[in-house]
Amino acid sequence: MGTENPNHANNYSRPPQNNNSPFSSSRPVVGSQASAFRPTPVLSTPPSGPEVSTFRPTASYVPPTTGPFQRFSSPTPPPHTSPIGQPPAMRPPPTMRPQMPPMHMGSPPLSMNGTVNMQQSQPSLGPTNPSTVRAVPSSAWPGYTATPPAPVSHQGSYGPAPPQPAASGSFSSHQGGYGPAPSQQAASGSFSSHQGGYGPAPPLGMYVGGPTPPAGGMSGLVEDFSSLSIGSVPGSFDAGLDSKVLPRPLDGDVEPSSFAQMYPMNCNSRYLRLTTSAIPNSQSLVSRWHLPLGAVVCPLAEAPEGEEVPVVNFATTGIVRCRRCRTYVNPYVTFTDGGRKWRCNICALLNDVQNDYFAQLDATGRRIDLDQRPELTKGCVEFVAPAEYMVRPPMPPLYFFLIDVSINSVRSGMLEVIAQTIKSCLDKLPGSTRTQIGFITFDSTIHFYNMKSSLTQPQMMVVSDLDDIFVPLPDDLLVNLSESRSVVDAFLDSLPSMFQDNVNVESAFGPALKAAFMVMSQLGGKLLIFQSTLPSLGVGRLRLRGDDIRAYGTDKENALRIPEDPFYKQMAADFTKYQVAVNVYAVSDKYTDIASLGTLAKYTGGQVYYYPSFHAAIHKDKLKHELARDLTRETAWEAVMRIRCGKGVRFTSYHGNFMLRSTDLLALPAVDCDKAYAMQFALEETLLTTQIVYFQVALLHTSSCGERRIRVHTAAASVVADLGEMYRQADTGAIVSLLGRLAIEKSLSYKLEEARNAIQLRIVKALKEYRNLYAVQHRVGTRMIYPDSLKYLLLYALALCKSTALRGGYADSQLDERCAAGYTMMALPVKKMLKLLYPSLLRVDEYLVKSSMQSDDFEKLCRRLPLAAQSLDSRGIYIYDDGFRLVVWFGQMVSPDISRNLVGEDFAADFSRVSLVQRENEMSRKLMGIIKKLREADTSYYPLCHLVRQGEQPREGFFLLSNLVEEQVGGMNSYVDWILQIHRQVQQ
Repeated sequence: MGTENPNHANNYSRPPQNNNSPFSSSRPVVGSQASAFRPTPVLSTPPSGPEVSTFRPTASYVPPTTGPFQRFSSPTPPPHTSPIGQPPAMRPPPTMRPQMPPMHMGSPPLSMNGTVNMQQSQPSLGPTNPSTVRAVPSSAWPGYTATPPAPVSHQGSYGPAPPQPAASGSFSSHQGGYGPAPSQQAASGSFSSHQGGYGPAPPLGMYVGGPTPPAGGMSGLVEDFSSLSIGSVPGSFDAGLDSKVLPRPLDGDVEPSSFAQMYPMNCNSRYLRLTTSAIPNSQSLVSRWHLPLGAVVCPLAEAPEGEEVPVVNFATTGIVRCRRCRTYVNPYVTFTDGGRKWRCNICALLNDVQNDYFAQLDATGRRIDLDQRPELTKGCVEFVAPAEYMVRPPMPPLYFFLIDVSINSVRSGMLEVIAQTIKSCLDKLPGSTRTQIGFITFDSTIHFYNMKSSLTQPQMMVVSDLDDIFVPLPDDLLVNLSESRSVVDAFLDSLPSMFQDNVNVESAFGPALKAAFMVMSQLGGKLLIFQSTLPSLGVGRLRLRGDDIRAYGTDKENALRIPEDPFYKQMAADFTKYQVAVNVYAVSDKYTDIASLGTLAKYTGGQVYYYPSFHAAIHKDKLKHELARDLTRETAWEAVMRIRCGKGVRFTSYHGNFMLRSTDLLALPAVDCDKAYAMQFALEETLLTTQIVYFQVALLHTSSCGERRIRVHTAAASVVADLGEMYRQADTGAIVSLLGRLAIEKSLSYKLEEARNAIQLRIVKALKEYRNLYAVQHRVGTRMIYPDSLKYLLLYALALCKSTALRGGYADSQLDERCAAGYTMMALPVKKMLKLLYPSLLRVDEYLVKSSMQSDDFEKLCRRLPLAAQSLDSRGIYIYDDGFRLVVWFGQMVSPDISRNLVGEDFAADFSRVSLVQRENEMSRKLMGIIKKLREADTSYYPLCHLVRQGEQPREGFFLLSNLVEEQVGGMNSYVDWILQIHRQVQQ
């Protein structure tokens, strides 16, 4: 992922096909069956009585001012001053709104076109009246620009609106369709001035607008959803959907804020994100949800800027935990009996407070020492663990390198790059004087190195018997780095020259792996494997199997994506048992069976780095940066992780890179800030009786400084009885992360097409269920309706289906590249995953040409654009950034002077031979500054920069055109077609 082979043929230049299937397939993609569950139809006449209705009228109508409609967030409960250290008092969940006043409905007033005048929560995202729709021109690939569509009159449900001037520029001014809408004439009747937004909620049980219900007719219901108007002219092929108004995440990952506001003592969302923060109260509600119900956990995520995770040492007291369910003390436990007892928030058991931990309670029931107790006020803390949390003394940080020195490693320059990088990082390795290090190299034989501190040069010992591996000098192969520093330096200096004339093409990888295990099994640690050839000798040898085209599209296809030899999974299990995490650096221009090698990383909590067609001149900086980060980032060693949750809820499945030690204990030999784990939960009982569910993640680990510690994250979420509220509190990022992991796992047992169809089916079912919630009260007609919280879900789902791990078939991705992408995506945190699925596309030429250098110029001039060919102008320069790769695209009509300033005199040459370096002019300095800024925004990977010129094939197609998610590429739907297809299936 990141440095693929640009000469690999992709279906980039296929003309757009208007097929209804999203994927090239001969059979129907998705079943049209409706869900078995349906919401009870709501009576159109509001009932009278004290119950709480889902919809509420607003006080009186105030004519909207011209300009954008205001969008208000859902109401949050009034701040509740329950004592810190206690959960918020059990109060009705936040879905409840005041009951609609009983009144005579009468005949609803008709709007000018004869439809019922309904109030919308935000401007309709497109025309409702088919006659106003003009055909949107499809862009032609060669020029990428399309004539701007004629202005569409926004009719919506409000009657005719005055025409709007066409937006200037090649993309929509609304950036996703949420910008200014045409002004409207004030309608008579008591409509909300908020256009469906909710102002501060009035006290429960009180009518809006006064203590008594207002008299007079009601003109309609407030719509609590977002919608797209879809309707074609009879007999025409036009879909009636303007691509400019489709929702796009151009502001990146926007996390739902209601969760944090409701429970301010929850841990930060970068550590724990729930797919919905409204937990369903019954099995029947779960069955109508259809999307994944679960969490994404990143236990060692970097703390927000300016914050630190507090470290709590209970010393002689011992860690305060519930004696029944073993929950750690947290902000949601409550103290009673004058401070002598505390009630567990997860299992409700009353525990005694030890004398050392006792403190008086004040008049509000809060402990008087609360401000000195971070564990009672913060959702994220780290406890120092006493001796009973250790099976053995804490291990030192240990790095062991297993390096392929066959001809490929030497010729590609890999050997020299890794030797230099390891040497440059020795002073920055975590653990200071405790750190241990060791090396094994291999080709057709295995080479061990004695690095005893009394030597001046390392001693090399060669073992050629591959069937009966033994370890010579077992005590001197792993050494303390600070004691043997001079020997390690001498070894790394001589390593490239030692093998510079090596012409051995064989790889005894399996036997070398067993030797590394024998050396490391005493202590554990991190094993870094550098592999450039398909394993060919001894145990674990692999064969070429990725070229069998006939397997694709059959039931045997998935066998290519799983390890061929059980040796690798067995070795991974042994490594995990002895606390060894494996990171694989695969560097090759040929097939190396990443499916098998990656298993070592998958089950040991490790990571796969893949560099296809590696050449030091091109890829040196990427390998150097990623290896240096791997060696120097803060790491938690010999860890186990468990997530506990409240009564009636249990976790059922876990997804990511780890070994499951028991039903709910994840074994993680090494953990760092770049790894996330997803899990799904289910209800154990038919009906939940609590009003709040608590979650607690606990990671027991050894820190690099040698302390045993427990990182604890705690969060609370409300229990609801309303499906609409589950959708309102949904978190698109967490849902997409979980959906992606489930689809990648499915692709290991089924065809790729079935994995993609599974994503589509879940979304269709969810939107169908959501539509049924509102179909009775509202005239939804041909509109596509969806919750505002999930407005980007359809686009991310399409991007998942087009991702390297899941897209197309044999011709669309090389097998190693596909498997490496799958292993990477299984471990990505939410923000990184969303960036990979919907990358940034920035136009930079205007900023580069502008002479002034204000700091905010970049943000003003370089805004994110939709990932569509229409966004590309042949007079511009664009940067595409998915976090793993940067592509700088030059249009054909860019001025030669600008090109010369940026790439020098080679500006007319083939861009595959040109590298981007800083030159002595302002424009070049600005461009390199942008690239540096994009790289520094996320340092977990190093995006290599590729230059592409418009029309230069196959390079342009490989690096950019095939990654424009919104276009019809490789037989898969465009964004507009995808929306229409999903909408058709939802309506069936």
